[in-house]
Amino acid sequence: MVLIGGTSNVGKSTVAQAIAERLGLDCLSTDGLARHPGRPWRTAEREVPAHVAEHYGTLTVDELLASVLDHYERLWPRIEQLVTTYAAGEGPGLVLEGSALWPTRVATLTAPGTTAVWLTADDALLRTRIRTAGRYDEATEQERHLMDRFTARTLRYQAAMLDAVTTLDLNHIDVGSGRPVAEVADAVLALAQAG
Repeated sequence: MVLIGGTSNVGKSTVAQAIAERLGLDCLSTDGLARHPGRPWRTAEREVPAHVAEHYGTLTVDELLASVLDHYERLWPRIEQLVTTYAAGEGPGLVLEGSALWPTRVATLTAPGTTAVWLTADDALLRTRIRTAGRYDEATEQERHLMDRFTARTLRYQAAMLDAVTTLDLNHIDVGSGRPVAEVADAVLALAQAG
């Protein structure tokens, strides 16, 4: 079982999928268990819901971070149960990714055969990825404001997460700028084999 944590837009889903395909494991996201307000930008499939716009438009960055961490705390029992179920051998194995894999919680897991790693990226790369995903250059001033708030929360989340990872001496990998997905997947698997 491989657990991949990290902030939004760091590449968790892409790396997790690559590993799962390579090893023939199930691949799940903590987003599928319960979703926090989500990303505050339009896509071809949906507009930004009013509650999401209000969330990012009215809360401070500290409040945004506290809100998402509270959500992850409430979600933890479901994550723990999922990991326990797979660790008991009820399935082909699992690659689980998501920002809800908070280091201090994951460090308490006792599931055998489990490796956890957190992906990190520099602020500029995260900002670029968010702006690209949200089509920042085409967005209205209000839409840009929401993306800027999401970005600020994303960066603050990563700083707090990296502090916890470092304090607990847990695995983390910098995805770099332009580092191929296969190379990051290889680095994650190397940690799993070493563990």
